[in-house]
Amino acid sequence: MVLWEDAQVVVIVMGVSGSGKTTVGQRLAAALGCHFRDADDFHSPENIAKMTARIPLTDEDREPWLAVLRELLENTLAAGEDLVLACSALKRTYRERLTVDAALQRWVYLQAPRELIAERLKARRGHYMPAAMLDSQLAALEVPEDALRVDASADPDTMVALLLKALRPGTAP
Repeated sequence: MVLWEDAQVVVIVMGVSGSGKTTVGQRLAAALGCHFRDADDFHSPENIAKMTARIPLTDEDREPWLAVLRELLENTLAAGEDLVLACSALKRTYRERLTVDAALQRWVYLQAPRELIAERLKARRGHYMPAAMLDSQLAALEVPEDALRVDASADPDTMVALLLKALRPGTAP
Protein backbone atom coordinates (compact mmCIF):
# COMPACT_ATOMS: atom_id res chain seq x y z
CA MET A 1 0.00 0.00 0.00
CA VAL A 2 1.49 3.32 -1.02
CA LEU A 3 0.14 6.41 0.67
CA TRP A 4 2.52 8.86 -0.88
CA GLU A 5 2.48 7.82 -4.55
CA ASP A 6 5.73 9.36 -5.81
CA ALA A 7 6.54 11.09 -2.53
CA GLN A 8 8.99 9.65 -0.07
CA VAL A 9 8.42 9.49 3.66
CA VAL A 10 10.13 8.36 6.81
CA VAL A 11 7.91 7.72 9.84
CA ILE A 12 9.57 7.73 13.26
CA VAL A 13 7.46 6.05 15.94
CA MET A 14 8.61 7.37 19.30
CA GLY A 15 7.81 7.00 22.99
CA VAL A 16 9.11 5.42 26.16
CA SER A 17 10.08 1.79 26.33
CA GLY A 18 6.98 -0.39 26.41
CA SER A 19 4.76 2.08 24.55
CA GLY A 20 4.52 -0.26 21.55
CA LYS A 21 6.98 1.37 19.15
CA THR A 22 8.28 -1.90 17.72
CA THR A 23 4.92 -3.64 17.42
CA VAL A 24 3.19 -0.64 15.85
CA GLY A 25 6.21 0.23 13.73
CA GLN A 26 6.52 -3.28 12.29
CA ARG A 27 2.82 -3.43 11.47
CA LEU A 28 2.83 0.05 9.97
CA ALA A 29 5.85 -0.78 7.78
CA ALA A 30 4.16 -3.98 6.61
CA ALA A 31 0.98 -2.05 5.74
CA LEU A 32 3.01 0.52 3.83
CA GLY A 33 5.22 -2.07 2.15
CA CYS A 34 8.42 -0.45 3.36
CA HIS A 35 11.39 -1.26 5.55
CA PHE A 36 11.25 -1.25 9.35
CA ARG A 37 14.21 -0.59 11.63
CA ASP A 38 14.36 -0.56 15.42
CA ALA A 39 16.72 1.98 16.96
CA ASP A 40 17.33 -0.44 19.84
CA ASP A 41 19.31 -2.59 17.39
CA PHE A 42 21.84 0.24 17.00
CA HIS A 43 22.79 0.67 20.67
CA SER A 44 26.39 -0.11 21.50
CA PRO A 45 27.21 -3.08 23.74
CA GLU A 46 28.25 -0.55 26.39
CA ASN A 47 24.88 1.20 26.30
CA ILE A 48 23.03 -2.12 26.46
CA ALA A 49 25.16 -3.15 29.46
CA LYS A 50 24.34 0.12 31.24
CA MET A 51 20.60 -0.22 30.63
CA THR A 52 20.65 -3.88 31.65
CA ALA A 53 22.34 -2.78 34.88
CA ARG A 54 19.53 -0.21 35.37
CA ILE A 55 21.82 2.75 34.75
CA PRO A 56 20.11 5.47 32.71
CA LEU A 57 21.96 6.59 29.60
CA THR A 58 23.33 10.13 29.51
CA ASP A 59 23.21 12.45 26.53
CA GLU A 60 26.89 11.64 26.04
CA ASP A 61 26.10 7.90 25.97
CA ARG A 62 23.40 8.50 23.36
CA GLU A 63 25.44 10.72 21.02
CA PRO A 64 27.16 7.92 19.02
CA TRP A 65 23.80 6.10 18.79
CA LEU A 66 22.09 9.22 17.51
CA ALA A 67 24.89 9.74 14.98
CA VAL A 68 24.39 6.22 13.60
CA LEU A 69 20.62 6.73 13.43
CA ARG A 70 21.02 10.08 11.68
CA GLU A 71 23.31 8.41 9.12
CA LEU A 72 20.67 5.70 8.60
CA LEU A 73 18.05 8.39 7.98
CA GLU A 74 20.34 10.38 5.67
CA ASN A 75 21.13 7.26 3.64
CA THR A 76 17.48 6.22 3.50
CA LEU A 77 16.37 9.63 2.28
CA ALA A 78 19.27 9.88 -0.20
CA ALA A 79 18.29 6.48 -1.64
CA GLY A 80 14.70 7.61 -2.03
CA GLU A 81 13.43 4.80 0.21
CA ASP A 82 10.54 4.83 2.66
CA LEU A 83 11.17 3.72 6.24
CA VAL A 84 9.44 3.25 9.55
CA LEU A 85 11.87 3.65 12.46
CA ALA A 86 11.00 2.81 16.07
CA CYS A 87 13.05 5.10 18.29
CA SER A 88 12.51 6.45 21.80
CA ALA A 89 13.69 9.97 20.81
CA LEU A 90 12.70 11.15 24.27
CA LYS A 91 14.17 14.65 24.12
CA ARG A 92 13.53 17.48 21.71
CA THR A 93 17.27 17.73 21.01
CA TYR A 94 17.32 14.04 19.96
CA ARG A 95 14.42 14.61 17.59
CA GLU A 96 16.14 17.66 16.16
CA ARG A 97 19.30 15.59 15.64
CA LEU A 98 17.27 12.93 13.81
CA THR A 99 15.41 15.37 11.61
CA VAL A 100 17.23 15.30 8.30
CA ASP A 101 14.40 16.63 6.12
CA ALA A 102 11.30 17.73 8.03
CA ALA A 103 9.23 17.72 4.84
CA LEU A 104 9.83 13.99 4.38
CA GLN A 105 9.78 12.85 7.99
CA ARG A 106 6.70 12.35 10.18
CA TRP A 107 6.87 11.87 13.94
CA VAL A 108 4.38 9.64 15.75
CA TYR A 109 4.26 9.76 19.56
CA LEU A 110 2.78 6.73 21.31
CA GLN A 111 1.48 7.82 24.70
CA ALA A 112 -0.12 5.75 27.42
CA PRO A 113 -0.56 5.91 31.18
CA ARG A 114 2.48 4.99 33.26
CA GLU A 115 0.60 2.07 34.83
CA LEU A 116 -0.08 0.44 31.44
CA ILE A 117 3.51 0.87 30.29
CA ALA A 118 4.79 -0.59 33.58
CA GLU A 119 2.55 -3.65 33.13
CA ARG A 120 3.83 -4.16 29.59
CA LEU A 121 7.46 -3.87 30.67
CA LYS A 122 6.98 -6.38 33.50
CA ALA A 123 5.42 -8.86 31.07
CA ARG A 124 8.10 -8.41 28.39
CA ARG A 125 10.76 -11.08 28.04
CA GLY A 126 14.09 -11.04 26.25
CA HIS A 127 14.60 -7.28 26.20
CA TYR A 128 17.48 -5.54 27.94
CA MET A 129 15.40 -2.60 29.17
CA PRO A 130 14.13 -3.49 32.65
CA ALA A 131 10.83 -2.17 33.98
CA ALA A 132 12.80 -0.34 36.68
CA MET A 133 14.05 2.07 34.01
CA LEU A 134 10.59 3.41 33.18
CA ASP A 135 10.68 6.31 35.63
CA SER A 136 14.02 7.54 34.24
CA GLN A 137 12.55 7.45 30.73
CA LEU A 138 9.45 9.35 31.83
CA ALA A 139 11.67 11.90 33.57
CA ALA A 140 13.68 12.41 30.37
CA LEU A 141 10.62 12.55 28.11
CA GLU A 142 9.92 15.90 26.53
CA VAL A 143 6.50 15.42 24.96
CA PRO A 144 6.69 16.50 21.32
CA GLU A 145 4.42 19.31 20.23
CA ASP A 146 4.70 18.60 16.51
CA ALA A 147 4.09 14.84 16.44
CA LEU A 148 0.99 12.89 15.65
CA ARG A 149 -0.15 11.65 19.08
CA VAL A 150 -1.62 8.17 19.34
CA ASP A 151 -3.21 6.53 22.38
CA ALA A 152 -0.91 3.56 22.90
CA SER A 153 -3.46 1.80 25.09
CA ALA A 154 -5.40 0.95 21.92
CA ASP A 155 -5.00 -2.33 20.05
CA PRO A 156 -1.94 -2.21 17.72
CA ASP A 157 -4.07 -2.84 14.61
CA THR A 158 -6.38 0.02 15.61
CA MET A 159 -3.36 2.29 16.03
CA VAL A 160 -2.01 1.31 12.60
CA ALA A 161 -5.38 1.92 10.94
CA LEU A 162 -5.50 5.37 12.56
CA LEU A 163 -1.95 6.09 11.41
CA LEU A 164 -2.64 5.02 7.84
CA LYS A 165 -5.41 7.62 7.70
CA ALA A 166 -3.56 10.34 9.59
CA LEU A 167 -0.29 10.04 7.66
CA ARG A 168 -1.83 10.70 4.26
CA PRO A 169 -0.29 13.69 2.46
CA GLY A 170 -1.84 16.98 3.38
CA THR A 171 -2.75 15.94 6.92
CA ALA A 172 -1.27 17.88 9.80
CA PRO A 173 0.45 16.14 12.70
